Amino acid sequence: MQLDAVETVTALARAAAPRCGGTVVIGIDGPSGAGKTTLAEAVGRRLRCPAVHIDDLIPGWDGLAQAAGLLADQVLRPLAAGRAAGYRRWDWDASGWAEWVAVPSGPQLIVEGCASTAHPAAGFVAVRVWVEADEGVRMVRGIERDGEAYRPNWERWAAQERALFGADRTRERADLVLRT
Repeated sequence: MQLDAVETVTALARAAAPRCGGTVVIGIDGPSGAGKTTLAEAVGRRLRCPAVHIDDLIPGWDGLAQAAGLLADQVLRPLAAGRAAGYRRWDWDASGWAEWVAVPSGPQLIVEGCASTAHPAAGFVAVRVWVEADEGVRMVRGIERDGEAYRPNWERWAAQERALFGADRTRERADLVLRT
């Protein structure tokens, strides 16, 4: 990830007003394989803040449409109300819900992954970053990361991304668009 992208996101986060109680939520969204996790890790190190990875909240390969609602209900609304926040982690190997993961409150929180800035989570996110790359590049990255056996799931997932991002206008509402 380019250093200037990390610095730009960090500067936006430091200048943003909180929309989730006293927490500035930095949302890093975009299609699979674009580089969201890499950016989130770099920004998290710079800001010394925790991150929620949306992949941990999505209930399986056909559950993308539920992601933003689960994020809002389990993490963002409780944080905004000053209550303990957390989520049930989805176990992709077992295809079921696993342990409860607590999310600490603090001045900043990164939410990273597909649908992290989509409605109904959108209203809590103070900084919206959209990360994108060419479809062929993203597919290669995804297959390298997940393995060839996941190719059919990737294609199913991509169709869900197009539907969600198109209806939600996620990219158009971003404060910053990064191309990797």
